[in-house]
Amino acid sequence: MTIIETHNLTKEFKNLVAVNKINLKIKQGEIFGLLGPNGAGKTTTLSMLATLIKPSSGTGHVNGYEITKNPDLVRKSIGMVFQDPSSDDILTGRENLYLHGLLYGVPREKIKRRIDEVLQLVDLKDRQNSIVKEYSGGMRRRLELARGLLHEPKILFLDEPTLGLDPQTREHIWTYIEKLCKEGGVTIIITTHYMEEAERLCDRIAIIDLGKIVVLDTPNKLKKIIGGDIIKLKIKKPKLEAVKKLKYVKKVERKNHDLTLTVVNAESNLQEILKKVGKVEYVEVRSPTLNDVFIHFTGKEIRDQEAEGGIFERIANLESRGR
Repeated sequence: MTIIETHNLTKEFKNLVAVNKINLKIKQGEIFGLLGPNGAGKTTTLSMLATLIKPSSGTGHVNGYEITKNPDLVRKSIGMVFQDPSSDDILTGRENLYLHGLLYGVPREKIKRRIDEVLQLVDLKDRQNSIVKEYSGGMRRRLELARGLLHEPKILFLDEPTLGLDPQTREHIWTYIEKLCKEGGVTIIITTHYMEEAERLCDRIAIIDLGKIVVLDTPNKLKKIIGGDIIKLKIKKPKLEAVKKLKYVKKVERKNHDLTLTVVNAESNLQEILKKVGKVEYVEVRSPTLNDVFIHFTGKEIRDQEAEGGIFERIANLESRGR
């Protein structure tokens, strides 16, 4: 069953096309990922689906409700965890959850039970009465997850859920997300630029760049697009023509002294390649990654520092120049 669907969903800010005619069908109960660099349009897409901003054109349906015609019903269907923490620092964890429950119309006789349930889920029961400014970054992220789930939404939007967290805390958050989907039946949509996160969590992934979806499929099928294993060689004077003639070599890329080959069954054919290519200083053999897929379709790598900031920062810069 499709729980989220968009048709040519578009958002423009003056001369910037942030999201360009995106078409999606997201199934109920899946973890769906929007993978791309900062400024690609991931957060803007999520914000339109969550009715925080209106699309310039196109349509979107969330839990059967059109996002511009039935925003209140959409909001009742979803929970959202933003990139930046939005809990009140001077309230306790439990007080934050209680306030959220009241704002979302959770019946008073039900709020206490739901708070206990979500605190148990994210392992914060022992710190529920501590004020939030005393929480670590990981604890605050877990509280945000608990808050997003308090009103029992069918859909949870997570915008860069582990941004800036240490590896151990990130692993814990991933475990909670998997548990929500498997045990709670919640449909989860994640934006991320972490390859490992997308591959670990997502049933399907849409790679998005410059506001467009460039490819969409399961992680395994995306990696199969590459068509073989990856061999990286450091070599000053490669015999490229000899290597290109080998039938199992599907792609050859050279950058300075680095040579990257896409090879069918690299393990069996490595010895012959090394004989043909010339004197090699270094060799690495590995299976394709989502980063290889991203490079294949966009011609660049995803790096944390490659963009000046998220889409909203870019919009602010454009608006300030226009004044």
